[in-house]
Amino acid sequence: MSATVAGAPVSFGVFELTPDSDDLILPTADQVCATLQETGYAGVDSGPIGFLGRGAELRERLARYGLELCGGWVDLPFSDDVAFAAALPTLDAALDVFTTVIETSPSRLPLPTLADSGDAIRKANPGGGAGHTLDADGWATLAKNVAAAAVRIRDRGLEPTFHHHACTFVETPEEIDRFLEVTDVDLTFDSGHLLLGGGDVLDGWHRWRHRINHLHLKDVRVQLARDIVARKGGMIDVWSGGTFVPFGVGDLPMTTFLDEVFASDFDGWLVVEQDLYPKPGIDSLPQVRADHASNRDALRAWV
Repeated sequence: MSATVAGAPVSFGVFELTPDSDDLILPTADQVCATLQETGYAGVDSGPIGFLGRGAELRERLARYGLELCGGWVDLPFSDDVAFAAALPTLDAALDVFTTVIETSPSRLPLPTLADSGDAIRKANPGGGAGHTLDADGWATLAKNVAAAAVRIRDRGLEPTFHHHACTFVETPEEIDRFLEVTDVDLTFDSGHLLLGGGDVLDGWHRWRHRINHLHLKDVRVQLARDIVARKGGMIDVWSGGTFVPFGVGDLPMTTFLDEVFASDFDGWLVVEQDLYPKPGIDSLPQVRADHASNRDALRAWV
């Protein structure tokens, strides 16, 4: 079996940090799923837990559009014991959603996609945290709590994956190395966030291939992101500043990278993401549909 291509609500402007504002024109869950179906995707990320529905509603929506659930984002404060314990109901609520599709996923199960929550300093400093990193005790705490979350996930019949991500304590190549050393949870490799974190996608793929079980494929304008960071912009500024772009427009060496991915016999979800931060009063769905079609077409040489 080769990789299976999925899309994500974040590419439509729907994600955990979407502003709560009446003047935003956001797509419905049905519009997201219909767009993915029409443009040739086989799966969909959950987006904010509950966005696609829960229980029977979720199963019916996925079946109606011929999509499978590829996973979904769950960030937790892994380096803070008290905050982690308080946040565990968030993980359980997500697992309640993911496990409802186990019996109706004919090819692949969803991967609960764990991520670190970072802290105020990391959130304000994308691209490496301005030197603010975990110490040895912080890494020990993170490892212990990731292990606890992994047990919780595996007890529900699913396998976790961990997303290195901008503005968290697992962002730079060195932090990814450390994470993989201290945990047994495999990696969501995100081409865009690796570029933002100062990494090289080809080096990263070779370096961590044996521990990668999930792929998020993004293209980004790296210099634009660096300029935003240099002006002390945060991740919202990166998202809203046009950093994430259609395949072929940014700095992702897509042909060389995907040749490496498929030469390595990667067998998992390949989630196409073009993160969009919605702007008031703008209906972005027509452009989003066009971008989804072009991004899917760009992959057809491989999958």
